[in-house]
Amino acid sequence: MTKVGAIKEIWRFPVKSMQGDRLDRCTVSETGVLGDRSWAIRDEVRQEIQGAKHYPELMLCECRYRHEPDDGEVKAVDITFPDGEMIGSDDDRIHGKISELIGVEATLWPLQPAENLAFYKRYIPNADEFQEEMVSVFGREPGEPMPDFTGFPEILMEHVSVPGTFVDNEELNLITTSSIAFMQAKNPEARWDIRRFRPNFYVETVDGLEGLVENDWVGKTLRIGEVTIEVSSKTPRCGMVVRPQADLDFDKSILRSVVKEADQNLGVGAHCRTPGEIRVGDVVELI
Repeated sequence: MTKVGAIKEIWRFPVKSMQGDRLDRCTVSETGVLGDRSWAIRDEVRQEIQGAKHYPELMLCECRYRHEPDDGEVKAVDITFPDGEMIGSDDDRIHGKISELIGVEATLWPLQPAENLAFYKRYIPNADEFQEEMVSVFGREPGEPMPDFTGFPEILMEHVSVPGTFVDNEELNLITTSSIAFMQAKNPEARWDIRRFRPNFYVETVDGLEGLVENDWVGKTLRIGEVTIEVSSKTPRCGMVVRPQADLDFDKSILRSVVKEADQNLGVGAHCRTPGEIRVGDVVELI
């Protein structure tokens, strides 16, 4: 095994597309980080689970678990809206507040069983509308390429997430300090804050590793503490990375740089193969 870095930061996102929690430790299993993306917004007009790709206002919301999640039922969350009002997921007012925020009738939902395929069903307009929608969602400008979706699971062609989860593809995501430093050098005027990219694990790479190093981990296995994960693909980036959140401003140049300088990918997705606990400071080794 080769040491490639150590865990610098751990992130968990209780509600899909809202701001996350920074943790000192987490439990990881085949479903990802415990408590990660356990809630999501459902657009009741499209009858579809949605996130900030369509409704970037969600990224202005903060959310926290009222009690730490365990292996049982999904725990309640408290959501603080841009106007400062905080409403719990168990408060009937939550649905109206979210609807007001994004401008369409919406409801807040916890994870549903994987067998409930209808709940995860994708809204599919006609072919021309779908193409236009995807270009808009991914924030591409004329002449820029769209991501290659051929490696995505077939089930995602008709469902918004892997049923039983609220993740787009892989349940884990990693980015390295090397990649962020690489992008910062390419576009030094931008603020390359890790929060824009919403990884579960921000890895501080060892001296000597430079550039988009995690791309070389695709198809390989990493050991982090007692956990092993299989890195499965590069992460194509969409328009979410330019949107404002917390103290981060709108910055169109972020996505332009990722498309041009990193072949539109930043970070990698992964699947957990050996569950366990990961802590900040744990060594990351390439098996």
